[in-house]
Amino acid sequence: MEEINQNSQTFLDFDSDILKPENENQLQQIIKYCYKKDLPVEIVGARTKNNIGKKLQCAKTLDMSNISGIVDYKPEELYITVKAGTPIKTVQDKLKSNNQHLAFEPTNFSEIFKKDSNEGTVGGTLACNFSGSRRFKVGSGRDHILGFKGYNGRGEKIKSGGTVVKNVTGYDLSKLITGSFGTLLILSEVTLKVLPLQADTKTIIVSGLALEHSLGIMGSAIASSNDPSGVVFYPGSLRSNFVFNDLTHPGSITAIRVEGTKISTEQRINNLVKDLTLIDKNIAVLDSTQSEIFWEDTRSLKVFSKNQRNILRAVVPASETVNLINRLKTFHPNYFIDWGGSLIWLELDYLSNQKIDQIRKRILDINGYLTVIKSPENIKSSSEIFTIDPIKFKISQNLKKSFDPKRIFNPGKMYTGI
Repeated sequence: MEEINQNSQTFLDFDSDILKPENENQLQQIIKYCYKKDLPVEIVGARTKNNIGKKLQCAKTLDMSNISGIVDYKPEELYITVKAGTPIKTVQDKLKSNNQHLAFEPTNFSEIFKKDSNEGTVGGTLACNFSGSRRFKVGSGRDHILGFKGYNGRGEKIKSGGTVVKNVTGYDLSKLITGSFGTLLILSEVTLKVLPLQADTKTIIVSGLALEHSLGIMGSAIASSNDPSGVVFYPGSLRSNFVFNDLTHPGSITAIRVEGTKISTEQRINNLVKDLTLIDKNIAVLDSTQSEIFWEDTRSLKVFSKNQRNILRAVVPASETVNLINRLKTFHPNYFIDWGGSLIWLELDYLSNQKIDQIRKRILDINGYLTVIKSPENIKSSSEIFTIDPIKFKISQNLKKSFDPKRIFNPGKMYTGI
């Protein structure tokens, strides 16, 4: 039995199937050991996103949950540095105590994967890079990384960025590693930009619009000077999921969120009603409390949480959304549309490899991108979960070889052969 002591009062048993480092020294030794022994490792934190991507068959599991804690937080300088295994909820609670937040609204999968409101860790959130409704306004998770520390597949330490927003010469590695699902390197520490919570939030709800009309209104709202921070469409079939005192009209929901001071939000709501010619429509305005609930339900995909159906995620040009929804009607999906038309969440009763291929082709035809979020195990093992073209696949292979030459980090998690 091989053991190592890294001055932390904890011994690592390398014969164990689960390796759980207490600090970065132990993490580095684990990686070097697995590199030397050619042992593939599955990287986990809170395991909230384990079901996304292919099921792995690895010699070891690397549990990052003890690499946790807030390293540095400067509210006045708008940044926080945390260890990668820190729970997202811990970070959110700390920021909220100073009226700040993670503005990119990380998607909360705990509802659909039945994880008891465990939203996962900072490292897992950034590795997957799924962002919520504010995406079109503030960017995704990768746009909020100021710096990070991590380790490549050889166990070599990599450091990028710092603690301030500035222009730098050279490649921004944070853009590369976010969305790589732990296949390139293991994050150990991250510095994130944080933003102030707005004093007031209001949401215009327009009920009963047809999809095409709704998309036109959402697009006009985004293009206006009224600075909305969320625009989403729910069809009438999902209307029963939303029960608010101020929401009394039936039919579909088109929601437009504005944030700021109370005077500002009231003025912009009035401007939107006038500019978008909503005065003769069935409208309601949700106050801050109701708005917070509505957008939290959107962030957590709550409309899909009551069953065990399959869930797909499509990112498409907003101009093609109506066309795509019409082409997908033969599959009878439930769906809702975020990002003003560019993000489509789909829920299907039955999923097969053939159906995924058909849906993916229709999305590729309009220059979109498909990700299978929730599906049966047999589908994960036999179908591509993510979408990639041959040129980008080759680039990804080369990146994998550069960062992780022996393919020990989450091998095959995203694509077969990477």
